[in-house]
Amino acid sequence: MFYIYEHRPGAYRAMFIYRPINKMPDNTSNINYSCHFTVFREGEQFVTHHSLAMVISGEMELNDGTERKMFRKGDIYLARKNQLLKFIKSPTEKEEFKSLSIRFGEELLRQVSAREAFQLEEKLTTPSFIDLSPAPHLSYFMESLLQYQDLLENKAPELLELKQQEALMLLFAYDKNLKKVLFDFSDPYKINLEEFMQQNYHFNVRLERFAYLTGRSLATFKRDFQKIFQTSPRNWLQQRRLQEAYFLITQKRQRPNDIYLDLGFEDLSHFSFAFRKQFGQAPSELLKS
Repeated sequence: MFYIYEHRPGAYRAMFIYRPINKMPDNTSNINYSCHFTVFREGEQFVTHHSLAMVISGEMELNDGTERKMFRKGDIYLARKNQLLKFIKSPTEKEEFKSLSIRFGEELLRQVSAREAFQLEEKLTTPSFIDLSPAPHLSYFMESLLQYQDLLENKAPELLELKQQEALMLLFAYDKNLKKVLFDFSDPYKINLEEFMQQNYHFNVRLERFAYLTGRSLATFKRDFQKIFQTSPRNWLQQRRLQEAYFLITQKRQRPNDIYLDLGFEDLSHFSFAFRKQFGQAPSELLKS
């Protein structure tokens, strides 16, 4: 069954076809095929589950605030759960953007971990996404999933789980250290709040996500935030984003249309209104001066 959406993230207009392939009970462990005809940016930029993905056609840029990388046709990556990550999916002149991803729910991962009697002795520090393009057997596997499309769409949960387990076997054959990533079921530990926010203020996510990633409840997050920044999280986030916008416009001569989404604003009109209120000039006027 096809679902067609029209998505208007700011200045970009996107239509895409999304096929939810045989969702498991937790509504997360599934295989997704998607197609985008124009540039598409994700909404909330928080990765909730580990996923293995391949770009079938077009291009996709991933950006976790520290590392930025472009993935093209045939490239494969693993996105880690509980991470902040921005996606920009773009068609080329000749091809629309298409991708295939297989997600791993925690229940399945716990079952496989228990079967292998795996013990996490130390956490593995890795980027929010891991480039797996050099592994040809992963490419063969992801391409083979396209051949099972009809079966997976026709509600074959046994096949789906087999394919998820096969994917895990191939990942661990490529790098056994990936078990330390996929079999880490611990919650984020309490970290330096000021350092984290200064690095990740431009991600457009709910405060609950920021709180979780810093190892705090929402109430504790707000209390600690007030002590450190002497203001509320929402007010600080807007002020910090506007400060960066002012710098990019006045010093880097970047256009408002090109920066507001990357700074965490949902639409250009809200950005322009907040900017004028803060600095007394519209961002477009400041660019001309």
